[in-house]
Amino acid sequence: MSEPLRLQDVERVFVQGAERLHVLRGVNLALRAGEVAALVGPSGAGKSTLLHIAGLLERASGGEVLIDDAPASRMSETERTLARRAKLGFVYQFHHLLPEFSALENVAMPLIIAGLPKSEAKQRASALLGRLGLAERLKHRPARLSGGEQQRVAIARAVVHGPKVLLADEPTGNLDHATADVVFGELLGLVREHQLAALIATHNPDLAARMDRVVHLKDGVLV
Repeated sequence: MSEPLRLQDVERVFVQGAERLHVLRGVNLALRAGEVAALVGPSGAGKSTLLHIAGLLERASGGEVLIDDAPASRMSETERTLARRAKLGFVYQFHHLLPEFSALENVAMPLIIAGLPKSEAKQRASALLGRLGLAERLKHRPARLSGGEQQRVAIARAVVHGPKVLLADEPTGNLDHATADVVFGELLGLVREHQLAALIATHNPDLAARMDRVVHLKDGVLV
């Protein structure tokens, strides 16, 4: 089975004056298509840094990140941007939806940016939002949506373009327990349906237990 995401001996060092802060010290991880891994660890352990490096938003100080077998270290900035658009999907704790656009427009945006005709982009976005129970909210702007609905729109936006890898940082951390449980179930359903390799940072042990495996970030390495 393919491994859309692989991290090999990934290091991240921050230089502060004469000091060198080693946040990641040789992280190794491989995720298969359709596999969901929970990334756990105390605050400040480097979970967000690891997600940023895996998502090509930040460069590693050492080691290699492979997205669909393509080594990130050999990519130009333009190639990294194109890889993010085509291969990666991101979900954050806060939805980061564009407030002046409707739910439908927010989800269609990645497809339009990728060059899909606007009518086809909106058709695909509409179908996915309907799959998430938002068929009656397509024209609503984010301010008119509940927290759970906003996060569903953000999840739809992250997967609508058919990425290979989904990276999520506390995707339900801003929701109440009951809503978080439902939204997370829908997120897992999409990951399975689209056979994504998913790495999800969470502090919630109940959500972590629902994933295929749990990896702990401790002292800069995954255990």
